[in-house]
Amino acid sequence: MAEREQLAEWLVATAEGDQQAFQSLYAATSAQLYALLLRILRNPERAQDALQDAYVRVWQKADTYAPDRGAPLTWLLSIARYRALDMLRRKRPEVAMPEEPDMMATLLEDERSLSPVEENENQQSLDAIRVCLKTLQPQQRDSVLLAYYEGLTHQELAERMDAPLGTVKSWIRRGLIRLRECLAEKA
Repeated sequence: MAEREQLAEWLVATAEGDQQAFQSLYAATSAQLYALLLRILRNPERAQDALQDAYVRVWQKADTYAPDRGAPLTWLLSIARYRALDMLRRKRPEVAMPEEPDMMATLLEDERSLSPVEENENQQSLDAIRVCLKTLQPQQRDSVLLAYYEGLTHQELAERMDAPLGTVKSWIRRGLIRLRECLAEKA
């Protein structure tokens, strides 16, 4: 895995139209993005399609990457995740998208590429998320985590959790609201 600085350089060069930098960026990060997409979509062909869509988006929007707002890999993983959720939503319109994508995207970043200061900040963020997740009712926590990490629809969550659809929707909505409030208190 390339270092954070190298990924950032490739993104800057990609924003300037450098195809070689884009190829290097792809080679260094596509396996991680594909693994995430495969986990969400559970279908190799759809994951490949989403990966292609994600990198088209990266090529088109590389100039919007802001190093001060997060690590390059986190930005790339967020784009890939949104592509997967868009695909799920087209197939199943009831897929809910978490309201705090950047909060959870940091969980997916390869910590080996972080500096000690960034590792400390990342650990503090993870600790805050863990603390805030513990404040949720068990059903809220489970439904939020399943929706986010497995990309389950409301209907699939209702079936898996053996609960009415409206109840599951409420758990997710209230859970996300409570998480946002708790994290704001910790900031």
